[in-house]
Amino acid sequence: MQAITYSEYGTPDTLTLSELPDPKVGPGEVLIRVRSASVNPVDWKLMAGYLDGLMQVDFPVIPGWDVAGVVEAVGLDTPEYAVGGEVISYARKDWVQQGTFAELVSAPVRTVARKPKSLDWHQAAGLPLTGLTAYQLLNRLGTKAGDTVLIHAAAGGVGILGVQIARALGARVIGTASEGNHEFLRELGVEPVVYGDGLAERVRELAPEGVDVVADFVGGVLDVTQSVLKEGGRHGSIADGAVEGAGGIAAWVRPDAADLQALADLADAGKLTVPVAEVFDLADAAAAYRLSQTGHVRGKIAIRVSD
Repeated sequence: MQAITYSEYGTPDTLTLSELPDPKVGPGEVLIRVRSASVNPVDWKLMAGYLDGLMQVDFPVIPGWDVAGVVEAVGLDTPEYAVGGEVISYARKDWVQQGTFAELVSAPVRTVARKPKSLDWHQAAGLPLTGLTAYQLLNRLGTKAGDTVLIHAAAGGVGILGVQIARALGARVIGTASEGNHEFLRELGVEPVVYGDGLAERVRELAPEGVDVVADFVGGVLDVTQSVLKEGGRHGSIADGAVEGAGGIAAWVRPDAADLQALADLADAGKLTVPVAEVFDLADAAAAYRLSQTGHVRGKIAIRVSD
């Protein structure tokens, strides 16, 4: 099979289109023929070595954790899926090596859900990691109908899905973003505010009594969070471990088939969509990484693997 690989830490220039043996499919796994994968910032951060102290990395690495595709084969004792089924997965294993930027990837069923019928392949591939990140934090914070929720970086990759999930839970959502993204957020039912100096005051203008929940998807905003949170409010971050010392939750996304299926069901109920900013062919993965590294992309970056 063809796959993108890197054999040492480095820049996008280290990515190579390689020919590799097809992966084995173990018990409790499915083999997925990849239609689309998506790029997340963690992919190039891993490649740069930034997470070397956190995760076991075995070279050569096939990058990527997000995938949408068709079940090619099933392993022993895997009654959940059959050949030909359309699936999505946050296919993160316990070590970094066998990723999704390939024609085939094996994935444990604990990471797999059925593809939403309402999303195309590229949209579906963009759902797992970012969707699960937002969904799991908002649920750990007990987000419910009637809550007022502040989402930091509401127009970012995780934020776009976070605001939709919070709205689907019945919450009122205030979201921080640059002015250029305000109309887009309004279309999602969000009350946008500009980040930067005076942010706390702008949030208080919209929620004079404070907010019930704060979900931080950018980091470095703990002071604002604390100044706008109601007494007894809940807050958490995916980017700032300091929240734990301030009564908050520091979250790291987990593969979870039930959570991923819940997100797929929200999409099919018309409550969740995944904007796609740009699609690259597999051979152009390095260009996709460079675009992600700019940090100025609204929507997901997809990797087209097969039609």
